[in-house]
Amino acid sequence: MSAEPREITIDVPPLRLAAREWGPPEGPPVLALHGWLDNAASFDAIAPRLPGLRVVCLDLPGHGRSDHVGPGQLYPFVGWVAWVHAVVEVLGWERFGLMGHSLGAAIASLYAGTFPARVRRLALVEGLGPLSEDPERAPKRLAQSIEAENGRRGQRVPVYPTAEAAAERLHAAVPSLSLAGARILVARGLREVEGGFGWRSDPRLRVPSRLRLSEAQILAFLRAIEAPTVLVRGAEGSPFAPEPMGARVAAVREATLVELPGGHHLHLDHPEPVGEAVAAFFAPLFAEP
Repeated sequence: MSAEPREITIDVPPLRLAAREWGPPEGPPVLALHGWLDNAASFDAIAPRLPGLRVVCLDLPGHGRSDHVGPGQLYPFVGWVAWVHAVVEVLGWERFGLMGHSLGAAIASLYAGTFPARVRRLALVEGLGPLSEDPERAPKRLAQSIEAENGRRGQRVPVYPTAEAAAERLHAAVPSLSLAGARILVARGLREVEGGFGWRSDPRLRVPSRLRLSEAQILAFLRAIEAPTVLVRGAEGSPFAPEPMGARVAAVREATLVELPGGHHLHLDHPEPVGEAVAAFFAPLFAEP
């Protein structure tokens, strides 16, 4: 695979989304979805280890170099699924591989349950479905979300004197992410502002969800997945068991669990074993119709 990605844009009106594309344009297509407040560079260490595949690493709306939603809007979880569908429609992909990390893994797993015939193979790193909540908490959650949004209005976005200072702050805030990994994300995630550098990501991404799916709803999506699925977790990462994650794993009819060294960002910090596992899992894409 080419050592350098191609920068592309994907128009899903009214948004223009950015992405990094790796590999031959004629290769089997794979869409990669990053985690919350990360960006497409999250897969810079993995995509080159997937030779022959056409890997499109998307900047999700509000992240990286992609547009933010309009005034008065937020980022409801089910909206991510609709955006992913819009992207693959624009790309003209009828069937494709899907890969995600953390938030991206949650989106990918729900997409695969929503459109099971479209997903050929599903690789999930440190995630399987979104956070759930008892429906009885819905009124309180909605109130907290609205109050949190109101409280964020007028808040100043942090400015860092250098990109290195931003990377060090990110590493301090997320100790499971190495400084080297933080530098990769920062390189794409910052923009120049008065006084230094600020994040490109939309501050509204930090507003709590208005509503969460129930565990029963999430299990229904997972049971609908038809694609062979690999669940990759770090030995020091988020557990896939006990409950409720154990029930989620059991709901996916053709799932393989792989545990590798590392924490939540193992695809950045330990790309060799992760790349090998994902490459082996996606290898049948070259032979399957």
